[in-house]
Amino acid sequence: MRPDDTCELRPIGCVRSRLTDRKDAPRQGYRGAPAATVEVEPAFADAVEGIEAGSDVFLLTWLHLADRGVLRVHPETDPANPITGVFATRSPDRPNPIGLHRVRLLEMEGPTRLRVEPLEAVDGTPVVDIKPVLSTDRRSLPPRSHGDGSGIPGGGERRRAP
Repeated sequence: MRPDDTCELRPIGCVRSRLTDRKDAPRQGYRGAPAATVEVEPAFADAVEGIEAGSDVFLLTWLHLADRGVLRVHPETDPANPITGVFATRSPDRPNPIGLHRVRLLEMEGPTRLRVEPLEAVDGTPVVDIKPVLSTDRRSLPPRSHGDGSGIPGGGERRRAP
Protein backbone atom coordinates (compact mmCIF):
# COMPACT_ATOMS: atom_id res chain seq x y z
CA MET A 1 0.00 0.00 0.00
CA ARG A 2 1.28 3.46 -0.90
CA PRO A 3 0.73 6.61 1.20
CA ASP A 4 -1.65 8.01 -1.43
CA ASP A 5 -3.86 4.87 -1.39
CA THR A 6 -7.17 5.18 0.39
CA CYS A 7 -9.37 3.00 2.56
CA GLU A 8 -13.09 3.44 2.85
CA LEU A 9 -14.94 3.47 6.17
CA ARG A 10 -18.71 3.71 6.56
CA PRO A 11 -20.03 5.07 9.84
CA ILE A 12 -22.36 2.64 11.58
CA GLY A 13 -23.77 5.34 13.84
CA CYS A 14 -22.93 8.47 15.77
CA VAL A 15 -22.43 9.76 19.29
CA ARG A 16 -25.07 11.84 21.04
CA SER A 17 -23.48 13.66 23.96
CA ARG A 18 -23.82 16.77 26.07
CA LEU A 19 -20.21 17.49 24.99
CA THR A 20 -20.53 19.80 22.00
CA ASP A 21 -17.15 21.53 21.91
CA ARG A 22 -13.87 19.66 21.58
CA LYS A 23 -12.15 21.95 24.09
CA ASP A 24 -14.65 20.89 26.78
CA ALA A 25 -14.09 17.16 26.25
CA PRO A 26 -11.72 15.40 28.64
CA ARG A 27 -8.66 13.89 26.94
CA GLN A 28 -9.57 10.41 28.25
CA GLY A 29 -12.87 8.93 29.33
CA TYR A 30 -11.69 8.16 32.85
CA ARG A 31 -10.97 11.87 33.39
CA GLY A 32 -14.58 12.83 33.96
CA ALA A 33 -16.29 12.06 30.64
CA PRO A 34 -20.07 11.87 30.84
CA ALA A 35 -22.43 9.13 29.79
CA ALA A 36 -23.52 9.37 26.15
CA THR A 37 -25.71 7.58 23.66
CA VAL A 38 -24.49 5.76 20.58
CA GLU A 39 -27.15 5.83 17.88
CA VAL A 40 -26.59 2.89 15.53
CA GLU A 41 -28.01 3.24 12.03
CA PRO A 42 -31.11 1.01 11.64
CA ALA A 43 -29.42 -0.88 8.78
CA PHE A 44 -26.93 -2.22 11.36
CA ALA A 45 -29.47 -3.17 14.06
CA ASP A 46 -28.79 -6.90 13.61
CA ALA A 47 -25.09 -6.28 14.35
CA VAL A 48 -25.93 -5.05 17.87
CA GLU A 49 -27.51 -8.39 18.80
CA GLY A 50 -25.67 -10.05 21.69
CA ILE A 51 -24.28 -6.90 23.32
CA GLU A 52 -25.57 -6.87 26.88
CA ALA A 53 -26.01 -4.14 29.47
CA GLY A 54 -23.17 -4.21 31.97
CA SER A 55 -20.60 -5.37 29.43
CA ASP A 56 -17.56 -3.38 28.34
CA VAL A 57 -17.08 -2.61 24.66
CA PHE A 58 -14.59 -0.72 22.56
CA LEU A 59 -16.04 2.03 20.39
CA LEU A 60 -14.01 3.01 17.37
CA THR A 61 -14.85 6.52 16.24
CA TRP A 62 -13.75 8.86 13.49
CA LEU A 63 -12.52 12.01 15.25
CA HIS A 64 -13.96 14.30 12.61
CA LEU A 65 -12.74 17.52 14.25
CA ALA A 66 -9.09 16.40 14.31
CA ASP A 67 -6.23 18.04 12.44
CA ARG A 68 -4.99 15.27 10.13
CA GLY A 69 -1.76 17.10 9.32
CA VAL A 70 -0.29 16.82 12.83
CA LEU A 71 2.64 14.41 13.22
CA ARG A 72 4.24 15.54 16.49
CA VAL A 73 2.70 16.91 19.69
CA HIS A 74 3.40 17.73 23.31
CA PRO A 75 1.72 14.75 25.08
CA GLU A 76 -1.30 15.76 27.16
CA THR A 77 -1.05 19.18 25.41
CA ASP A 78 1.47 20.10 28.10
CA PRO A 79 4.39 22.19 26.77
CA ALA A 80 6.53 20.79 29.62
CA ASN A 81 6.34 17.37 27.93
CA PRO A 82 8.86 16.85 25.12
CA ILE A 83 7.63 16.82 21.53
CA THR A 84 6.63 13.26 20.62
CA GLY A 85 5.36 11.55 17.46
CA VAL A 86 1.57 11.21 17.50
CA PHE A 87 1.76 7.41 17.14
CA ALA A 88 3.32 7.32 20.62
CA THR A 89 0.45 9.37 22.10
CA ARG A 90 -3.33 9.36 22.43
CA SER A 91 -3.63 12.70 20.62
CA PRO A 92 -6.82 13.03 18.56
CA ASP A 93 -4.85 15.02 15.98
CA ARG A 94 -3.16 12.48 13.69
CA PRO A 95 -3.15 11.35 10.05
CA ASN A 96 -6.04 8.90 10.58
CA PRO A 97 -8.00 10.16 13.58
CA ILE A 98 -9.49 6.91 14.79
CA GLY A 99 -10.69 7.13 18.38
CA LEU A 100 -10.54 4.12 20.67
CA HIS A 101 -12.86 4.27 23.67
CA ARG A 102 -13.43 1.57 26.27
CA VAL A 103 -16.93 2.11 27.66
CA ARG A 104 -19.49 0.25 29.75
CA LEU A 105 -22.87 -0.39 28.19
CA LEU A 106 -25.33 0.96 30.76
CA GLU A 107 -28.49 0.04 28.90
CA MET A 108 -30.08 -0.50 25.54
CA GLU A 109 -32.50 2.34 24.81
CA GLY A 110 -34.26 0.46 22.02
CA PRO A 111 -32.70 -1.79 19.39
CA THR A 112 -30.24 0.78 18.06
CA ARG A 113 -29.50 3.13 20.97
CA LEU A 114 -26.74 2.21 23.40
CA ARG A 115 -26.30 4.24 26.58
CA VAL A 116 -22.60 4.09 27.52
CA GLU A 117 -20.09 5.65 29.90
CA PRO A 118 -17.60 7.22 30.10
CA LEU A 119 -17.32 8.64 26.58
CA GLU A 120 -15.17 11.67 25.78
CA ALA A 121 -16.31 12.01 22.14
CA VAL A 122 -18.30 15.10 21.20
CA ASP A 123 -21.84 15.13 19.90
CA GLY A 124 -22.04 14.05 16.27
CA THR A 125 -18.81 12.02 16.28
CA PRO A 126 -19.15 9.18 13.74
CA VAL A 127 -18.90 5.64 15.15
CA VAL A 128 -17.15 3.23 12.78
CA ASP A 129 -17.24 0.01 14.83
CA ILE A 130 -18.13 -1.60 18.15
CA LYS A 131 -16.09 -4.50 19.51
CA PRO A 132 -16.48 -6.53 22.70
CA VAL A 133 -13.81 -6.44 25.36
CA LEU A 134 -12.66 -10.03 25.61
CA SER A 135 -11.74 -11.65 28.89
CA THR A 136 -8.10 -12.55 29.49
CA ASP A 137 -9.33 -15.66 31.29
CA ARG A 138 -9.10 -18.38 28.62
CA ARG A 139 -11.69 -20.46 30.50
CA SER A 140 -14.36 -17.85 29.81
CA LEU A 141 -13.75 -17.58 26.07
CA PRO A 142 -16.18 -19.31 23.69
CA PRO A 143 -14.98 -22.46 21.95
CA ARG A 144 -13.16 -21.91 18.66
CA SER A 145 -15.32 -24.30 16.66
CA HIS A 146 -19.09 -24.54 16.58
CA GLY A 147 -19.28 -27.80 14.65
CA ASP A 148 -20.09 -26.36 11.24
CA GLY A 149 -16.81 -24.56 10.66
CA SER A 150 -18.46 -21.15 10.74
CA GLY A 151 -16.99 -19.95 14.02
CA ILE A 152 -20.43 -18.54 14.81
CA PRO A 153 -22.39 -19.81 17.84
CA GLY A 154 -25.55 -21.46 16.57
CA GLY A 155 -24.24 -22.05 13.08
CA GLY A 156 -23.41 -20.24 9.92
CA GLU A 157 -26.31 -17.83 9.45
CA ARG A 158 -24.88 -14.50 8.39
CA ARG A 159 -26.52 -11.22 7.54
CA ARG A 160 -24.64 -8.84 5.32
CA ALA A 161 -24.39 -5.09 5.76
CA PRO A 162 -26.35 -3.02 3.26
